[in-house]
Amino acid sequence: MPFEDVTFGSYDKSERKAYRAYELYEDGKISLALLELEDALAINPANSSLHFNKALALDSINRLSDAIKEYEIALELNPLDLEILNSLAVDYTRTGSYDMAINVFEHIQELDPTFEPCYCNRIITYTEMGQHDLAEQMFYLAQQIDADCALCFYNIGNSLFIRGEYEKAISCWMRTAQLETDHPQINYRIAQAYWYNNDTQQCRDYFLAELRVNPGEIDVILDFGLFLLENGELDSAKEKFNRVLEFTPDSAVAMFYLGEVAFNNADYEQALKFYNLAMKFDDTLSGPRYRLGQYELMNNREREGRAYLVSELDLALEDANVLISMGSMFMEIDDLDMAINCFLKAIEVDTTNADAYYYLGVINAINGQLNEAAEFFCHTLDILPKHVSALRDLSTIYLTMGRTKDAQEKIEIALSLAGDDKQLKLLSYRIRIALFTKKIIHFHKES
Repeated sequence: MPFEDVTFGSYDKSERKAYRAYELYEDGKISLALLELEDALAINPANSSLHFNKALALDSINRLSDAIKEYEIALELNPLDLEILNSLAVDYTRTGSYDMAINVFEHIQELDPTFEPCYCNRIITYTEMGQHDLAEQMFYLAQQIDADCALCFYNIGNSLFIRGEYEKAISCWMRTAQLETDHPQINYRIAQAYWYNNDTQQCRDYFLAELRVNPGEIDVILDFGLFLLENGELDSAKEKFNRVLEFTPDSAVAMFYLGEVAFNNADYEQALKFYNLAMKFDDTLSGPRYRLGQYELMNNREREGRAYLVSELDLALEDANVLISMGSMFMEIDDLDMAINCFLKAIEVDTTNADAYYYLGVINAINGQLNEAAEFFCHTLDILPKHVSALRDLSTIYLTMGRTKDAQEKIEIALSLAGDDKQLKLLSYRIRIALFTKKIIHFHKES
C-alpha cells in the first residue's frame, strides 16, 4: 500500500506531513498529497520512502517522467529496494523504454529470484516489444512462485489477444476474474475477446456485465455501441452513443457513430449533420471526411468527393480496410495515383492485407504492366490462396500472355471456390478455346 513505509521518528514534522499526504492520497486528492510530500521532503530530503511515495502519487496522475525521476532518487538512497526497482521498471515500460525496463527486471531477479512481480510485470514489457515467447516464459516463471496471481493471467491474456488466440485469452481472463472479482474492466476485456472470436451472445453478456458494475465507463459504452452497430442493431447502438453524449457532450467519436447509425438507415441528412458536428469538435478525427467523400461520390459530385477523400488521407489513418475502400473510390474516379497511395499506406499498416496487393495488381493491369500485375496477384494468393478475384484476374493475364496452362490451373481453383460465378465460367470457356486452338496449331505444324 502506498506510504506504508513511513515511520515516525526524529523528523516528526516531516512524518506528520507524510501521513497527511497518505490520507489525501487515499481520498483521491493527489495534488494536495503532492504538496504535503514536497513539504516533507524539504525537511527530510534523504528519506527514500518519501521519494517513492511521491513517485507513486505522480504515477496515479500519469506524470510518468516526473515519477521516474523520483524513483531514481529513491534508488540512489536505497539501491536494493525491490519495490522501488519494480515500480521504476514498470514506468520504463509505460514510457516505451523497454530495454531499460528489462535491465531493471533482470537486476531484481539477480537480487531475489523469488520476487514474483519482476516476472509478472515483465510479461507486459515483452508483450509490448512483440516478444511473446519471452512473455510466456515470464508467465511460467511467475507461476512457479505464485500459481494464483490474477495479474499474471491478465497480462498473458493480453499477449494471447494480440496474437489472435482469443479462446486462450478468454480462458486466462476468466481465471483473472475468478481470482480477483473486482479486477478493473475484466468483463470488458472478455467481451472484446468474444467479439473478435465472433461469439455474439457471449460478447453481449460480458459487455452488459461490465456496465452493471461500471455504468459510466465511456470506453465500454462506446465499444458496446460499436459492437451493436456492426451487429445491425441500430436502435440499441444509437441509445449507447447518445448515452456517451450525456456523460461527455463534446464527444466527437460518439457524434461520428451517430452519423454511422443514420448513414446505415439511409438518413443521409441526419448523417451529414453528425459528421460535420464531429469534425467541428475534433478536426483530426478520422472517419467523417471518408463518409462525406463517399456520399458526394454517390451523388456524382466527383470534385467534392475527391476533396474530402484527400483530406481524410492527410490524417494518420490506421485502418487498412478504410484505406482500401478509399483507394477503390479513387479508382472509380480514375485517380490512380491517389489510389496507389491508399493501397501502399494500407500495406504499411498491415503487410498481410491481401486486398491491398490485389488492387495494386489491378492498377498495373489497367496500365498494361502485365508482368507487374501478375506479381501482385501472385503475392495476393501467397497471403490468401482462396482470393477468387485474384485467381480470376491472374488467369486472365496468363491467358493474355499466352500461358494458357497456367491460366487453366488458376481458373479451375477459382471455379472450385465459386462455381456459379458467370464471369468465371465465361473465362473458363475462353481458356478451353485457347487450349483447343493451340492443339490445332500444334497438329498442323507437325503435319
